[in-house]
Amino acid sequence: MVDSQNIPRHVAIIMDGNGRWAKQKGFPRTYGHKVGTENVRKIVKYCSKRGIEYLTVYAFSTENFKRPADEVGALMKLLVEYFNKETQELKENGVRLNVIGDISTFSPVVQEAIQNGIEKTKDCTKLIFTIALAYGARAELVRAFKNMIADSVQDITEEIVSKYLYTFDLPDPDLIIRTSGEERLSNFLLYQAAYSEFYFTNVHWPDFDENEFEKALEEFARRIRRFGGV
Repeated sequence: MVDSQNIPRHVAIIMDGNGRWAKQKGFPRTYGHKVGTENVRKIVKYCSKRGIEYLTVYAFSTENFKRPADEVGALMKLLVEYFNKETQELKENGVRLNVIGDISTFSPVVQEAIQNGIEKTKDCTKLIFTIALAYGARAELVRAFKNMIADSVQDITEEIVSKYLYTFDLPDPDLIIRTSGEERLSNFLLYQAAYSEFYFTNVHWPDFDENEFEKALEEFARRIRRFGGV
C-alpha cells in the first residue's frame, strides 16, 4: 500500500464504461449507470480512508445531452436518487458535496436535489467531493472570459483566470484517472490539468474497486513531478 506521504491531494476521475460494462453482461446501458453510481459510494469511502482531501468525478458532460432521451432521463433519475439517499451518510462521514457545471440546464427537481445535498454537507471538511454535472471545460473557460469582461478585468493573469473558473476554491488535480480504455480528457478540466499526472486503465467504471484504485495510487507514487523544472 502506498505511503500516506505519497498520496495525491486531489484526484479527479473520468468515470467511463458503464454502458459497455452492461452490454458485455447482457444488461441495458441504464443498468450499468445504476451500478456505476453505486460504485461512486465505495470510491468516496476509499478516498476518505486513504487521506485524499479532494475527489472530483466527471458524471455528466455537456455533450451527454446528445444521448438518447431515455438514457438521459434515467441518468437524471439516478442523480436525484443519489443526492437524496447519500447526503446524510456523506455528512456523517465528513464529506462535503460540491458541484461544478451549468446545473441550470437541469429540471427544477434535479436542481433542488443538488442544492439540498450541497446545503446539508456545507460544513464538512474531511473530504471535498465534487461532481461535474452539465460540465464542459471549454464552456467553463468561455464563461470565465465573459465574466471577466463583465467585471472589466484589465490585468488578466493565470491567478485571475483561476478565480473565475468553477473550481476557484479547489486545488488543481494531482492525478486524473480514466477508466474503460479511453485515453483522452474529453473536455474535462482542461485548464486545471496543466500539470496533472494521468492514469488510464481498461477496467470499466463499475469494476474499478479499491484494488484498482490502489494501482493508480502506486503508479502516481512512482512518478517524479518536476513542474517544468529539472
